[in-house]
Amino acid sequence: MRIGILETGEVAEDLRARHGDYPAMFRELLSAVDPALEFATIRVVAGEMPAAPSQADAWIVTGSRHGVYDGLPWIEPLKAFLRDCVASRVPVVGICFGHQILAEALGGRAAKSDRGWGLGVQDYAFVARPGWMADAPAHFAMRAVHQDQVTTLPPGATLLATSPFCEYAALAYGDPEAPDAISLQPHPEFGPEFMSELLALRAGRGFPMADYEAAKPGLDRPVASADWARWIVAYLREAEAGRAAA
Repeated sequence: MRIGILETGEVAEDLRARHGDYPAMFRELLSAVDPALEFATIRVVAGEMPAAPSQADAWIVTGSRHGVYDGLPWIEPLKAFLRDCVASRVPVVGICFGHQILAEALGGRAAKSDRGWGLGVQDYAFVARPGWMADAPAHFAMRAVHQDQVTTLPPGATLLATSPFCEYAALAYGDPEAPDAISLQPHPEFGPEFMSELLALRAGRGFPMADYEAAKPGLDRPVASADWARWIVAYLREAEAGRAAA
């Protein structure tokens, strides 16, 4: 399976030297589950765009410091491409910004939250567990860094997970047992060292210092990143099998 990574944001240079860019984080996360996966990066943030959904067997949309409302020249073309993927039954996984722009592309809405920032290790509850994630527990924790979030569900979306801060934290689009796409607000690809350094770097600049201080004590809590990697791969492999059988 060839996975195209749509890179919509850039890791700060000093962090990138130690932890890699977003595509490298996703390669490490998913290859730990399935070493046979192949990856190709499309630098959407630099103006690149895939020629067609069929250029890969599946697509991942990364996080970004940008907002879906920023009016950048690649935002609308990316939305159109994601709609083409869904229409072509090529599976898509959106993470953080990817979660937000996928929801917007399919008829929902994302905006800055009036609740401020969700930082550090956050707690979520599952409200639906389709077969490809049937072993999921009732709750999970995950690393998050966001002020924007999905505020209106697109038509046909199923809510998978929620939190007091982020109502629409994980979604499946279409039939949840065989979705056209899935998306998740927190970051399964962020490791503990990267998360700690990222928050320290942006404290007092990207978000209030008080929010950083509140998040710091919980940064070493266990998270469900490995579980989400398994579920993402299970979703992608089941989608691949479904297309082969069609």
